[in-house]
Amino acid sequence: MNDKPKKSLPSKYHPQEVEQERYKFWVDGKFFEATGDVEKEPYTIVIPPPNVTGKLHLGHAWDTTMQDTISRMKRMQGYDVLWLPGMDHAGIATQAKVEAKLREQGKNRYDLGREKFVDIVLEWKEEYADFIRKQWEKLGLGLDYSRERFTMDDGLSEAVREVFVTLYKKGLIYRGEYIINWDPQTKTALSDIEVIYEELQGKFYHMRYPLKDSEETIEIATTRPETMLGDTAIAVHPNDDRYKHLIGKTVILPIVGREIEIVADEYVDMELGSGAVKITPAHDPNDFEIGNRHNLKRVLVMNEDGSMNENAGEYEGLDRFECRKKIVKDLKDLGVLFKIEDHVHQVGHSERSGAVVEPYLSTQWFVDMQPLADAAVELQSSEDKVNFVPERFERTYLHWMENIRDWCISRQLWWGHRIPAWYHKETGELYVGKEAPKDIENWNQDKDVLDTWFSSALWPFSTMGWPDKDTEDFKRHFPTDVLVTGYDIIFFWVARMIFQSKEFTGKRPFKDVLIHGLIRDAEGRKMSKSLGNGVDPMDVIEKYGADSLRYFLLTGSSPGKDLRFHWDKVESTWNFANKVWNASRFSLMNMEDFSYGDIDLTGEMSLADKWILTRLNETIEHVTKNTNKYEFGEAGRHLYNFIWDELCDWYIEMAKLPLYGNDEAKKQSTRSVLAYVLDQTMRMLHPYMPFITEEIWQQLPHQGESITVAAWPTVQAEFHDEEASKEMKRLVAIIKSVRNIRAEVNTPMSKQIKLLIQAENADIVNELEVNRDYLERFCNPSELTIATKVEVPEKAMSAVVTGAELFLPLEGLIDFDKEIERLNKELAKWSKEVERVQKKLANEGFVKKAPQAVVEEEQQKEQDYLEKQAKVKARLTELKG
Repeated sequence: MNDKPKKSLPSKYHPQEVEQERYKFWVDGKFFEATGDVEKEPYTIVIPPPNVTGKLHLGHAWDTTMQDTISRMKRMQGYDVLWLPGMDHAGIATQAKVEAKLREQGKNRYDLGREKFVDIVLEWKEEYADFIRKQWEKLGLGLDYSRERFTMDDGLSEAVREVFVTLYKKGLIYRGEYIINWDPQTKTALSDIEVIYEELQGKFYHMRYPLKDSEETIEIATTRPETMLGDTAIAVHPNDDRYKHLIGKTVILPIVGREIEIVADEYVDMELGSGAVKITPAHDPNDFEIGNRHNLKRVLVMNEDGSMNENAGEYEGLDRFECRKKIVKDLKDLGVLFKIEDHVHQVGHSERSGAVVEPYLSTQWFVDMQPLADAAVELQSSEDKVNFVPERFERTYLHWMENIRDWCISRQLWWGHRIPAWYHKETGELYVGKEAPKDIENWNQDKDVLDTWFSSALWPFSTMGWPDKDTEDFKRHFPTDVLVTGYDIIFFWVARMIFQSKEFTGKRPFKDVLIHGLIRDAEGRKMSKSLGNGVDPMDVIEKYGADSLRYFLLTGSSPGKDLRFHWDKVESTWNFANKVWNASRFSLMNMEDFSYGDIDLTGEMSLADKWILTRLNETIEHVTKNTNKYEFGEAGRHLYNFIWDELCDWYIEMAKLPLYGNDEAKKQSTRSVLAYVLDQTMRMLHPYMPFITEEIWQQLPHQGESITVAAWPTVQAEFHDEEASKEMKRLVAIIKSVRNIRAEVNTPMSKQIKLLIQAENADIVNELEVNRDYLERFCNPSELTIATKVEVPEKAMSAVVTGAELFLPLEGLIDFDKEIERLNKELAKWSKEVERVQKKLANEGFVKKAPQAVVEEEQQKEQDYLEKQAKVKARLTELKG
């Protein structure tokens, strides 16, 4: 309990000082740990586990800040919150990083052996896991570290084995020889969604293969001439009259000299090219299927590293692209290659290494996806469906699930979950099981590991203790409540969590999935190393503090949309934090020995008191509703407007009257309202800006150890005063109108002016008289008249507000001669600008040659200058009367 403020806030807001040591206070206090309190409803989020390949980027900061905001609010609302942290082993990416490090030392994994290599990767993991935890701390993430998990810890490894063996026994995991996506750089298989397609300028190579014992040739075209060395047939459509007489005949494969058959297959498009296609079953997925239908040989001509193998004959040992150059030259010399066309096509690249992916014949492990996908799609028609936010992403998810292909889950790596399959050394018998065979000396375990996403797909329930369904966490915290992630991994991760959860728990893994976009630079470009436009979140925190970064990330975009990073916008959120700090500092300085027990909201209140309590109620309602809907930008807008415009610019300024006055009762009432409103405001702002709000809240009169576990504000019906809102709105309108008139005629606030207010009725007169102190303080009148009928001066500035009309006599408001002189100078200025821009727009050469955007900008300037010129002319006419 902090019954009385202990100290005042420093005069300057320094985020680094405010944020230092605060996280340790939270963690040591165990405020982030789920308690298991059965009196509270559980609320659960599992963190999308970052890869242990490096430090977190801005996208991670955005993603986790949203989760932290949700979890902090739910904790304050009385839920038993579990936000479970953890990290992913990231098979391909992590192994690639470690191997690169070894290469710098002149070593490779084969020098070390599998066991030693894995030990080195584990050391890497520990080093980078520590980096990640420090970044979580800097961001202020309220994670329950007592439950931190890793995708390769013992419990999760057990879950992986359970899933693999169960699916295998159901016939949903199988091993077979198929064309897969192969990364020659990392020497491993890739799933379809690990392939990124880029549009590149390539070539179409047109060749004529000679028929055996004939002068006739058949024309084919390819974008990959190096694969012709593995051709085992040419296919034509059975109804193509051009080739019916050739079906069943053979051609001589150039360079190789192998005889290959001409087969008929309906897959061939008669209208495309020559209507004949070369068939390379070991290097093309469609050719693989045609080869199966016609019982064709599969001739693999490449090694795992993308070099040509012994089946490539004289090209053995050449890199595939070097081979392409040489074979093109040789085919030209032979007269086989007769035409090369430019051709733009989509080329697959490894999402991890960037290497051009090779369709490659390989024996791999696969998941039969159709039954799993069908069940996941059916789930979306039930009451227990996963709710996508925004809803449009459900269509994206369903489209992929309804057009699913089998999932290649084996990877040729050493870092990852070993496939729980063993082969008998003598008989070759296959054994699949959760434990190794008893006579292990007679068996060899499969060398491959599982795709990283195989274990990540189990994350929402494996982290809760599954396959043991009796753990307290599994029973209490699964299914989870919300998953927050980017739209770029809906296929990689979200879909897989859904179908695995449905298959193994019978339930959805989470109630909601909140989808966000990507963080881009100020120009809308994706952040990347090649562009050099990345921003380290730690650099932002170092300059502006975590609260400023968090508030920018949360309020800069709506669900599902991308976010552009702007340093100036982060600076503006720092300005907001500074405004909060200064307002709080002023308030605390005026509370002196004011204690929690002194807060009394039952006494007589001023209009400003009633109004700010009403606006507080409305803000609580908006912020709660929008945060619950994950509309952080909208919630932040309401908070910003309330704090900056209403609390700071109006209420605190009005509160100075009683605070600096001699009426102790009014002073005490104002302190009570100020203490209460500031306390409730800090609570609302806390999930968005946790550090500054904890620092301020600890100085306020309150009850409780930390704002992290303080109760979330709720609407108090007794504080809602519609009439006070209407009266305050009128009062503010009058003050703003007077300020605007002063600005228009260049009369400073320090100069007293005469002000007449003509009210519609006596009630409004009475209302304004009661609040006369505010009008005198903020309008600075030399003479203030409030009546239902006032004598309107002959020359006056006027304004109309709801229920009243204002008049400010020009005499005394301005020096007529000086104002006319000033306006004449201003008129000359705008007339000159109008003349300049109109002369420019009258120039046909400029209008025709300049970019459209430049012309439109000049047209906009013309409109702006004409409006300003007209206003000055109107003022001169008015003054000269």
